[in-house]
Amino acid sequence: MENNSETNINFVPCLKWVKKGVASTTPSNVQLSKNELVQIINDTKEKLNIATNNESMEADNNEDEFNLAEYDNEDENQTAHALGIHSLAELPTEAEDHFSESDDSEKEDDIIKTTDNLILVGHVEGDAAVLEVYVYNEEEESLYVHHDFLLPSFPLCLEWLNYEPKQPKGNYCAVGSMTPIIEVWDLDVMNCIEPAFKLGKTASVKKRREAVGHTDAVLALAWNRTFEHILASGSVDQSILLWDMENQTPSSTVKVFQEKVQCLEWHKFEGQTLLAGGCDNTARVFDCRTPDNHQTWQISGEAERLLWNPLQPFMFLAGTSNGYVECFDCRKGKLWSLEAHQKEVTGLAISGQCPGLLVTASPDETVKTWDFTEDNTPRLVHEKEFGIGNIHCLELCPDLPFVISVGGDKKSNNFSVFDLQNIDPVTHTFGSRDLIQLESEETDK
Repeated sequence: MENNSETNINFVPCLKWVKKGVASTTPSNVQLSKNELVQIINDTKEKLNIATNNESMEADNNEDEFNLAEYDNEDENQTAHALGIHSLAELPTEAEDHFSESDDSEKEDDIIKTTDNLILVGHVEGDAAVLEVYVYNEEEESLYVHHDFLLPSFPLCLEWLNYEPKQPKGNYCAVGSMTPIIEVWDLDVMNCIEPAFKLGKTASVKKRREAVGHTDAVLALAWNRTFEHILASGSVDQSILLWDMENQTPSSTVKVFQEKVQCLEWHKFEGQTLLAGGCDNTARVFDCRTPDNHQTWQISGEAERLLWNPLQPFMFLAGTSNGYVECFDCRKGKLWSLEAHQKEVTGLAISGQCPGLLVTASPDETVKTWDFTEDNTPRLVHEKEFGIGNIHCLELCPDLPFVISVGGDKKSNNFSVFDLQNIDPVTHTFGSRDLIQLESEETDK
């Protein structure tokens, strides 16, 4: 008999570092009383019973060719399946018999120190999708999952932000997924089962409600640190939306790409300037005050990763689907092109603290460290295999200039944090360089 555990997928498609000091040192812990738990289960059972009865009725009705009667239940059914709620229907009516009251005191492990970094990790295992919140402390050499959130769909991109409408500055993660809906989770609340808020709505035939937002999967997210209520999103539907999170509606729509939009990043110093890349082999820079007027550059493949150089305000790098890394100056055009990997470039990180440090990764299972300047093609410093399978994502820590995190698809080991200073050639190349202390990108809480 085939072993399902061996055939299930298990990989990390996306991750995001969080700077030290922005997380609450004592995250709230949602503690539902016995009565609240019972009410949730009974309400869910009732909804599932109604849905089941509707399915039975519609099965006998051949006129409902497109299953419109169930269109409005699609989101609820998907969420219930993802969270494993359908199993609750099997519980007896006396659900309170399955719970007992307890008063768990705050555990020491729940405390997040000001010296801790968080790493947000999108993790897919079988049919389950989870946003895991890791704590990483370099001084204590500790790395562990602090808490997690069950997601209704496979995550494709993550973005940290501190904004929630009508709330003080906080600690949030926006999740783009296989659905058109963007969910924003409060990272300072443990055990919650609902996001703080959502961006986008699906169409409703019964309620005569049109769709709001994207119409397909969300591939890229970028929070604007200058205008904190603005979040940009790129999608399979070939559009870029600029969300006004205050009203939770799109304030602008950009439709100039001829293919999927899968890379977005705001400029570090010019809050109106957005870098975007798509599967139509283009990279574009928009002034979002007049997005119809924009600069366009052809790149050698689909845009897998795009990044502004934090130390050169007019320069950006593109990682492409054919393994190239290309450097552009908005005033001069392409500066250089490098065949960095045998497969697509799925990881691209430029240090904002150590001049010349560039790190790339690919499904060819390698992570490469490069030394580069504005005008010269990068020089390979070191190449390493991490044993995590095909690499899907890579990021440099914002506080520790040589610490990276990578995510892959090896079932037994698909996530790793590593200090590049443990590699002698990296230390010899960059160890003597003066580090630059940048101003905090994330606004303090």
